[in-house]
Amino acid sequence: MEKVKIISGSANIPLAEKVAKKLGKDLTKTEIKRFKDGEIYIRILENVRGCHVFVIQPIAPHPNDTNNNLVELAIIIDALKRSSAAKIEVVVPYYGYARQDRKAKSREPITAKLIANLLTSAGASRVITIDLHSAQIQGFFDIPLDNLTALPLFLEHIKKMNLKNYVVLAPDVGSSKKTHKIAEALEVPLVIIEKRRPKHNQATVANLIGDVKDKNIIIIDDMIDTAGTIAAAANILPEYGAKDIYIFSTHGLFSGDAKEKLMKCPAKSVITTDTINIPEDKKFDKLEVLSSANILAEAIKRIYKGESVSKLFKLTQVE
Repeated sequence: MEKVKIISGSANIPLAEKVAKKLGKDLTKTEIKRFKDGEIYIRILENVRGCHVFVIQPIAPHPNDTNNNLVELAIIIDALKRSSAAKIEVVVPYYGYARQDRKAKSREPITAKLIANLLTSAGASRVITIDLHSAQIQGFFDIPLDNLTALPLFLEHIKKMNLKNYVVLAPDVGSSKKTHKIAEALEVPLVIIEKRRPKHNQATVANLIGDVKDKNIIIIDDMIDTAGTIAAAANILPEYGAKDIYIFSTHGLFSGDAKEKLMKCPAKSVITTDTINIPEDKKFDKLEVLSSANILAEAIKRIYKGESVSKLFKLTQVE
């Protein structure tokens, strides 16, 4: 893999360093700074001509903000294109704006498609991400997109917990298909919460489909933003006779008062991954962070060698 270069934006340097280390590489040196007026300056400090470059940058709210991280990613891609990189593979562990994937009301944008166009126009050869909020976003791209999943990480962690008499719960109908896969792999029942969303970032529980009485509960979702959906689910479960509750989520945004909601809810632990670099002030005692570095490093290796990426999922029986 001599021609492989790993570059990190500023959104999640710790994850990029882990991925590079697993691939036996050092991060390619870059200079990233901001002018007084907020404009971003980027320069690649090593020769990348003819190289297969993987850029790791989530479109996430930390440590700068979502929009800054997006613009920074586009500028890195442009710098690589003008430096004659052979291929520019963009690793976006968390794909921001994914919830704006359709027109729910008149005169709304489809921003997830706009971001796909932006990355493609900037010069990306491929996009690699983890657990897109909506699978149909794959169709927004005219370049290859690999939508990896954190389910193998969760499956391995759940098995190590050695729980007895438990069920897997989808916090809304939309996440039930993905959650069904891990319930099937664990050979346990699936429970679904039907929710109502009166407005953005607000959710209320309308109905519980399935039996949770005297059961331990594994809640699985793709992201925790304001924690309204997850906290509402965890808070209502004891009323139905549920025992211990464990929350799993691929992406931990923890916006607003999410930290306080999660600390107060009856869940024993909240398990997420490092697709987003969670700042110290967003962390709390019952939070556990699993690393996605192995998944990303293996995907990068397979893509570079022209091997199947789908085999990654079959290793843990989650397809």
